[in-house]
Amino acid sequence: MGTERRTAVWYFDFISPFAWLQWRALAALAPVLDFEYRPILLPALLDHHGNKGPAEIAQKRRFSYRFVTWRAQQAGIPLRFPPAHPFNPIAALRLALALDCRADAIDAIFRHLWVEGRVGDSAASLAPLAARLGIDDIEGAISAPAIKAALRANTEAAIARGVFGVPTVDLDGELFWGEDATPMLHDWLADRSRFESGELARVLALPATAQRA
Repeated sequence: MGTERRTAVWYFDFISPFAWLQWRALAALAPVLDFEYRPILLPALLDHHGNKGPAEIAQKRRFSYRFVTWRAQQAGIPLRFPPAHPFNPIAALRLALALDCRADAIDAIFRHLWVEGRVGDSAASLAPLAARLGIDDIEGAISAPAIKAALRANTEAAIARGVFGVPTVDLDGELFWGEDATPMLHDWLADRSRFESGELARVLALPATAQRA
């Protein structure tokens, strides 16, 4: 009997270089997982939770950019930042939706931004890529009401699910946040029971005895 296949949801935003790294890592899970790819708008997520993004805190921005570059080099994954970051990801997210979130389209957009290090914050900057992927009128495609609504719906669904950052894998009712949580996801798939007892279970029930005013 073969291994039972399961479906996971992958929430991502092209604004995150860590999403590019995890995108590359998802292929190793193909034998056991099917993925539903859901582009969401990270700034809206951060606003909802009252959080700042890594790039909005000066020293965290400095560390995060160097850390993700180091992570990519350690993993042998090509990574080159776009000319400016953070950038507005809406055009890229809507383009992915206009292309039905096909894996090849998502990969091409990630590579445009994070391998070639190109601008991708407008219809004009993404037009040549869109044409190669089969969309000649990118402005019309990404401004279609249904595409705008789909991005809003994805983001609202992520918020309702409790997603607080990207990339996030939603599997078996659990959220695995961050590219560096990928090994934890592998462990979950290999032996979920280890998370249901001992310290890994106990920490979930700890009370909070102090809160910021």
